[in-house]
Amino acid sequence: MSYGDVVGKKARLAELQAETARLEAEVDAEEFGAAVGSWAKQGYYLTYYATAGSFLGMVAALVSLMFNIIGASVAGKDPLQLIRVYLTFGLGAKALDPAFDNGLALAMGCVLYIATGMLLGIVFHVILTRYASTAGLGGRIAWATAIAVAIWLVNFYCLIAWLQPLLFGGTWIIDNQELPWWVALATHLVFGWTMALVYPWGLFHPYRLQTEQP
Repeated sequence: MSYGDVVGKKARLAELQAETARLEAEVDAEEFGAAVGSWAKQGYYLTYYATAGSFLGMVAALVSLMFNIIGASVAGKDPLQLIRVYLTFGLGAKALDPAFDNGLALAMGCVLYIATGMLLGIVFHVILTRYASTAGLGGRIAWATAIAVAIWLVNFYCLIAWLQPLLFGGTWIIDNQELPWWVALATHLVFGWTMALVYPWGLFHPYRLQTEQP
């Protein structure tokens, strides 16, 4: 056997190995694509959107809290007035006392506010991804506005209005002197509009395996 024959066979072997690798990659891609397609047809990915919604809710809660802090400061009010009112659900009138300056309690109030936002974020994102996925930004804002108003009405006037007096002997959260109704509504709206704006961050995009083309 001549040296040229050996070189030719090695070259042919390299070609066959490259062809084998290409075919294996195509088979893997087709099998993976079939599996993803079968899985994707199972329907709405609730677990993903609920998880994404909790994260987006945290972002929206931070935005609405900052909005409220800045607004209160401009109006000459306690920057954490919203958190103080929020804490009346556990501490009662004590939380509104100007002498109450417990930094840890106020910090925990902020944490609880954000945690509540994470829960509400699940509600917003699941509804938006189910019913407003093709509505565009304007449509999502309209949906978010409706959801925010509904949550504000239910929470403040259907639940807190009777639950806080029953448990803590007062109605500080719905007292317009402590928290004007329009401030509470605006806070909910800012939360909802933020959810509509950051909506694309929480969309699910199935992974697609990329293969090298010959």
